[in-house]
Amino acid sequence: MKVLYVAEIVGKAGVYALKKGLIALKRRHAFDFIIAGADGVTGGNGLGKNHAVYIHKLGVNVLSIGECGFYKKDLVEHLGKMSYVLRPENLSPAAPGFGSRIFKAGQKKIAVATLLGQSGFSRTHGDNPALLLPVLLERFHQETPYIVLDFHAQATAEKRALFFAADGHCSAVIGSHTRVQTADETVLSGGTAIITDAGRTGSADSVGGVDAAERIQEYLTGIPDWTKDAWAEPELQGVIIDIADDGKARSITRVRERVPPAQAKETREEVADSVEVQK
Repeated sequence: MKVLYVAEIVGKAGVYALKKGLIALKRRHAFDFIIAGADGVTGGNGLGKNHAVYIHKLGVNVLSIGECGFYKKDLVEHLGKMSYVLRPENLSPAAPGFGSRIFKAGQKKIAVATLLGQSGFSRTHGDNPALLLPVLLERFHQETPYIVLDFHAQATAEKRALFFAADGHCSAVIGSHTRVQTADETVLSGGTAIITDAGRTGSADSVGGVDAAERIQEYLTGIPDWTKDAWAEPELQGVIIDIADDGKARSITRVRERVPPAQAKETREEVADSVEVQK
């Protein structure tokens, strides 16, 4: 099975880069399943319902959200009905939505789950993901050997510890959240593919996909501002995971698919308008 993980989509530029980059990647690869980090799609933080529907229609099978996943009320109200959007599994059972699911990938099944780290998140708190991990994996193994986890965490040490805890028990654990692609992709000795962070989809010439000047002002003034998208050097980042029939990863390859810049204002507005009309 060949799985594409699209790194966190940031803002309208991220949606644009996804749309263009996915077309180019599909010409060269026959993906069986596509997962995308969607925690920063709408305004740089969170995911709106219309964005979720639009990205799913572009061909993404699963959208994964993290600590920002409950920032947009219109999505929260529909999470229980949107089986292709996964919020962290290690949140309270009373939280809306799904943290893990088993999906069809052609004639096969693939299990996907999102876990939230415990370090550095002040607004959303999850239970210990290391304690949940063996229970989650045991349940998945009853139905399929193909298992991919999105570990949305800030601390590198926390990510690395979970990677080794999961080694040999799942196909891949993909680190997300920091929006900076790391160069440590590898397949561990037990057959689990890992990367500390898959990166971001959107502007490569930015601060986490957001306009650099705005972020500089945030550090100077202490007032956060995520309102201005960055559009320079748009690209789709992520990883491609090749998984054998026994669920062990054969390889993990980093992706940086540069796309043509959105030259005119009309191009950017077209992306925004196409999202707003989705129902």
